[in-house]
Parts: sequence; structure tokens; C-alpha cells
Amino acid sequence: MRIAMVAGEASGDLLAGLLLGGLRQRWPGLQTVGIGGPRMAEQGFAAWWPHEKLAVRGYVEVLRHYREISAIREALAARLLQERPAAFIGVDAPDFNLGLEARLKAAGIKSVHFVCPSIWAWRGGRARKMAVSADHVLCLFPFEPELLRAHGVAASYVGHPLADAIPLEPPRAARRAALGLSESDAVVAVLPGSRRSEIQYIAPAFLQACVLLQRERPGLRFLLPVAPGLRAMLDPLIAAHAPGLAVQVLDGQSHAALAACDVTLIASGTATLEAALFKRPMVIGYRMHPLSWQLMKRMRYQPWVGLPNILSRDFVVPELIQGDCAPAPLARAVARWLDDATASAALERRFTDLHHLLKRDTARCATDALAQILQA
Repeated sequence: MRIAMVAGEASGDLLAGLLLGGLRQRWPGLQTVGIGGPRMAEQGFAAWWPHEKLAVRGYVEVLRHYREISAIREALAARLLQERPAAFIGVDAPDFNLGLEARLKAAGIKSVHFVCPSIWAWRGGRARKMAVSADHVLCLFPFEPELLRAHGVAASYVGHPLADAIPLEPPRAARRAALGLSESDAVVAVLPGSRRSEIQYIAPAFLQACVLLQRERPGLRFLLPVAPGLRAMLDPLIAAHAPGLAVQVLDGQSHAALAACDVTLIASGTATLEAALFKRPMVIGYRMHPLSWQLMKRMRYQPWVGLPNILSRDFVVPELIQGDCAPAPLARAVARWLDDATASAALERRFTDLHHLLKRDTARCATDALAQILQA
């Protein structure tokens, strides 16, 4: 059996890689093809295009790459319509995947979307588009299926695969030892994003905030995991904005950094949920092209941007967005977590409850749902 998949960025590659583990257990001879990254390749996925081609965020940034992305989608659609896989699974990347799914579904190819778009946060009109595009949606959060069913979209709650992959008790001591850190070190993990546009807009402010923190706390240690392919872009920014910073740059290893740290300075996105599952205090920051921000903020339905706050329906961690994402406010917010052990412990308990809610053996649940879809 052959299944086609598209994951459009590092977070989608991570989710798809975890899902593929369950699919291959169910169907050992399964062939999977399409667009993906290294986590999917580890599960035998054959990538016709690398997922970095789709890893663009923000209206202005997408326009710059529109012709290339559109050409990839047309070529992929033509190939899938000719080869006719048993099913197509679009992993997140709704702007790319939903239109593709609609074409495949119209041609009789089973179409599944894995990860409900954030219609509860912004762009709710996409729910109507999903009714046309997807035979079924696999949802990460428990409130999503009912919301989708109200728009005529079949959906299942399968939990979040990261809640299965990340242990309930993070291996802090082991990760610190592996990274050459002692138990007494105060450690900040710095995660400025996994897209080139995020590094461009967010990394300078994050790095400058780290300089301010080190000036006030000379013994502070910093871990900076870098997504594949972005090291060459990030190294000059470190030299320009944080010369002399006691930073340990890691190729990948974001989970090791989150397990080892005391607090993380982190870009909004899936990584914030990973930080919550590692029970870590965090400061969420985000910046993008000013025009993209003006367009996006008008479509927001909620006051929160970060997933931990959205799921908690409260500002349990600070968010510093766009103009507020500046070195001094970021540094102050990180310092508050370092100085308040009571608040950090309370947050850890809250994140533990969230972890239990999302832990559902996602690979098995999603595979069971896919089996029913294929038999329908």
C-alpha cells in the first residue's frame, strides 16, 4: 500500500514522523511518498521535495516564494493523480494542503488532514473549505472535533503525538550531563524558530536579550538548538548581536535543550507546546514583517498567540509580540522566571495536567481512524 503525505516545515515533519511510526507498525510494507523532512525519512519516507521548500510564514514572505511553491503543488498534484495512492495525508500546512486535498478528493482519492487548522484562533472561514477538501480530520486537541462537525467535517480527536513522545517526567539530569552542564548551572534555552524568516526577524532580539541577561548574571548558560539548514544563517547573527555570549549552539537537539534548561526564550509555534510538555517556564516572543503582522492581527479571535496559553485559556506564560518583542522586555520576563521558584513550580503542575489531557497514543488512534477511512 502507498500513502502520500505533505509536511511543510520542521514541526509538521516532527508530527508526521511520529505518525509514520504507528502506520508502519500497522502496515509493515507501507510505502510513503511526497514532501517531508528528516524525521519522516527516518521512517522510510521518500521525499520528492524537501519540506524546507514550503517553510515560509507571513503574507509578504509567501508572496516572494509563491511561484515556486505553486509550481511544486501543481507538479505534486499531477503525479499523485497519475499514481493514485490509497490515501493522501496533509500534515498541517493548510494553505498548501487544503487546495491539494480538494483536487485529490474530487478525483476519488481519500483525503485526510492531520492537525486541524487553528480556526478557533483565526481564519475561521477555513472550516468551510475543509468540508470540501478533507474526508476526515485528525485533531490534536479535544475541543476541535465538535467544532468541525458543526461545519459538516468528519473528525476524530487523536491526542498530540508529542505528548506520547515526551516523557511525563523530563530527563533533566541526564540531558544536562550529556550537554556538559552541572545541576547548579542556571540555563536558558533559546529557540528563535525553525524558518528562515523567523530567524531573520526574531533571532536578533532574542540574542540581544541574552546579552542583557548575561551582563546581569555572568554565570548564566545558554543553549541554542538550530534547525537543519539554518546554522549558516544563524552564526553571523550571533557574531553581530551577541559576541562573547556563553552560548552552546546545538545542531537540532531542541528536546535536549528543553529538558536541560530552567527557562526557555522561545518563538511562538509548536515548540511552545513542546516546552510545556517538558514542563518548562517560558517567555514567548514573535516578530514578522510589519505588513504581515497588520494583516494577521486583524483576523485573531483570541487574545493569546502561544499554544500553552490558548489551551489554558489564560496568560500562564508571557507573550511579547511584534513591537513588544524587544531585548529589554524579553530579558526582564526571563529573569522573573529565574527568580520565582514558586511560580515555576505552579506552572509545572499546570503543564503536567495538560500533558495528561493530550496523551492518547496518537499513532494508534490515528492509524485506527485511517484504517476505517480506507475501508469506507
